[in-house]
Formats: sequence, C-alpha cells, structure tokens
Amino acid sequence: MRKAALHNLGCKVNSYETEAMQQLLENAGYEIVPFAEGADVYIINTCSVTNIADRKSRQMLHRAKKMNPGAVVVAAGCYVQAAGEELKKDEAVDLVVGNNKKTELVTILEDYFVNREELSEEIPYGHTFMPKKTGSNMETVIDIGGTREYENLSIERIAGHTRAFIKVQDGCNQFCSYCIIPYTRGRVRSRKPDEVIEEVKRLTASGYQEVVLTGIHLSSYGMDFPEEQRLTLLDLIKGIHGIDGLRRIRLGSLEPRIVTEEFASGLAGLEKICPHFHLSLQSGCNGTLKRMNRHYTTEDYLSRCEILRKAFKNPAITTDVIVGFPGETEEEFEMTKEYLKSVQFYEMHVFKFSRRSGTRAAAMQDQIPESVKAERSNELLRLEGDMSLSYRKSFLGTGTEVLMEEEYEWNGVRYMIGHTREYVKAVVPYEEGLKGALVQGTMVEMLNEEVAFLKR
Repeated sequence: MRKAALHNLGCKVNSYETEAMQQLLENAGYEIVPFAEGADVYIINTCSVTNIADRKSRQMLHRAKKMNPGAVVVAAGCYVQAAGEELKKDEAVDLVVGNNKKTELVTILEDYFVNREELSEEIPYGHTFMPKKTGSNMETVIDIGGTREYENLSIERIAGHTRAFIKVQDGCNQFCSYCIIPYTRGRVRSRKPDEVIEEVKRLTASGYQEVVLTGIHLSSYGMDFPEEQRLTLLDLIKGIHGIDGLRRIRLGSLEPRIVTEEFASGLAGLEKICPHFHLSLQSGCNGTLKRMNRHYTTEDYLSRCEILRKAFKNPAITTDVIVGFPGETEEEFEMTKEYLKSVQFYEMHVFKFSRRSGTRAAAMQDQIPESVKAERSNELLRLEGDMSLSYRKSFLGTGTEVLMEEEYEWNGVRYMIGHTREYVKAVVPYEEGLKGALVQGTMVEMLNEEVAFLKR
C-alpha cells in the first residue's frame, strides 16, 4: 500500500479540493499519512494569489522532495496554472496537475508508476508522460481560460471539522487589476444543483449541521448555465434549505452587487441562513476602486449593507481591505479609514498590496513604499479591533445558539468553544461529547476581547 501525504495552501476552495483529492486516494487504496518523512507520494495543492503565495508553494514542493528524495512530488492547483513552464524544469517536482484535472489524480499517479520503469526518449503522440531525464516532468495542465466544464470533485466528510465547506462554483470573470485568479482559475463555471444537494444530504447524514457554500466568485453561481436552465445563488440556497437535519447555511465571500432587496428578503425568509455576510470592499475611496477595476462605488456598497441591516437584526458584515494600492495617497487612505468607520464592520481582513506579476497593478506607476503600507495596515488593524470588540459586546445579555467546535483553554480553565450564527466566538465549561452540538444560552460576559461566555 502506497503512502500519500497532502498539504494545502490558500483559500477554502483549495481546502475543499485537497479534501476531495485525499478521499480519491483513500478510495483507491492509498494510506493517508502526515506531511512528514516517509510518504511515497506528496501532493501540494498550491496557491498563486500573491508572489508570496508562489514562494510558499515552491518552498513546500522542495521541502517534500527533501523529506524523501525517492518520493513522487505532485504540484497541483493555481501555481501550476501560473508557472507551469517553470515547474516543468523544477527537479523537485515529478508531476504537474493543473486546475480541472484534480479528478484524474489517481489515474495520473498510476500512469506515472507504470511508466517510471519504462523511460524512453520517445514520447508517444497524445501521451502526457515526459521522461525526467529530458529535463521535464509529467504534465497535466489545460488552458483553464478556455474550459467551460466544472470539475466534478466531491467529498464525503471534512476531516477534523464540525462544519462542512461545499464548493459550488469555480472561476471568475471580474479581472480586478490586482488579481491573478481569473488566469489561474478560468471563467465562471457552476456545479449542478442536484449534485450540490446530494453532497449536502450525505454530509448532513454524517452529522454535519452547518454547511458553508464557497466558490471563487460565489455570487456568479448559475450565470454560466444555459438560458433555459438558468439558476441563481438564491435558487441553490433555497434547494439546500429544504434538506432535513441541516441546521445552518453560511455563505462564503459575496460580490456586493448581489445584495438586492429581493436577495436579502429571500434569505431572511430562510430560518437556516446565518446572518453573516462577507462583502469584499478592498477600498473606501472611489478613485482607488476605479484603479482596482472594482465594479461599484462606496455609495453603492454602503446601500447594500443597509439592505442587509434592514432584512436581518444586527447581521455580521465582514470585509477585505487592501492598503497601499498603487497611487493611494494619504488623503485617499484617510477617506478609506473614515468610510470603514461609517460602515462599522464586524471584522476586516486587512492586506498590504502585493505586486503580483501578470496583473495590471504590478506595472502601475506610484507604487507605495513597504514602510507606508505597514503603517497604514497597522492603523486599520487597530480600527478593526475596536469595531470587532464593539460588535461582540452588542450580544451581551442576548440569547443565542452556538455550534461547539473544539476545546479551548483560558487562564488554565478548560472550555468548549464555538460560533454563533453571526460567527461570534463563545465558550461554555468543558464537557465530554459537546463537539458538534448546538448549545443554547445567553451571552453574559466577555471572557477576553475575542470570546464571550455563554450561560446555559
């Protein structure tokens, strides 16, 4: 029995795909082992969202080869799409598997093992095997921008988690000026709704009470279907909502423009929907948004937040913000900071702009010094801490429900910690068997700045 070790880099979509590849290997008879010395096969599901992500991907591939020089090292995912030619020359990498080819991982590996002892200078026409001694490796990469096929990966479980992340969509058509993802993930492709519903049913039957719908551009779900089969994300959510035993539906990152009165009221009528909405912003300055090629204004974005707050009681609204985008003046940064205060987010993910080769923003004039980016990032992180604590405190004295997830220790005391529907962390005194349970109680005090105590 061959031993396989997997390592994931990047987003929740990558995590889902790594889990799916692991289960494909298990079903084929592979033994899954920790990412350490002793594996026969190492699969790294790479990320390429920034130059730093590229570097981390390369480092993990080389680390795998050092752990076992005789093992087969597989580079999969987004970095493969961005740097396929470079990887084919990398002596640490034996197999290159691009996006929309992960479903074929087992076959690709078995072909490799069969051919490894039969290397020759001749490469049969149409065969993907390329002998290592010619200075290249086995490549399975497609023109991701030209495909309209959704890669049909699926899972039976999520190892070590109490909520299940479900990938329902791939690709992006937005082409933000700082983003490489449309080039590594291709155009929008949606998963068939019946396949999503069947997977959620299986996971619910296995004990998962909460699912999180994820995608590269989740809001575009269904737009690629033929006109006569056209569905929206709301249609999919309504279908999932009817599954018996499922208690919670949480949404991944949304495009702000999806939030209309119809969308918000439709969600508000579904009791299983978690009132936790991540609306990507990136900047609170219209000039910066235009340079980013974001397709909304700050005024439009704020109106979408107001729609959600009208439809839901005290919803959690979270966002992403990039500081130090090319051309961002001190005045523009101050505009962003004041705008963020006006919206009052629950949480903000603050990123310093990173030049990503292959994007328009990388070649823009007026790049911001790293020291300035760091100062602006720290300033927004302090603001984020204040707003986040204020939002958490707004739940004190209120009844709520918490999905218990793991053990937590604070000042030498054991607790079980979990999240409310709004994704606020709360704890109860530790008890055996609480993991995965939905616990009702009242938020009575803050244990610390991030966690509240739930009294049952």
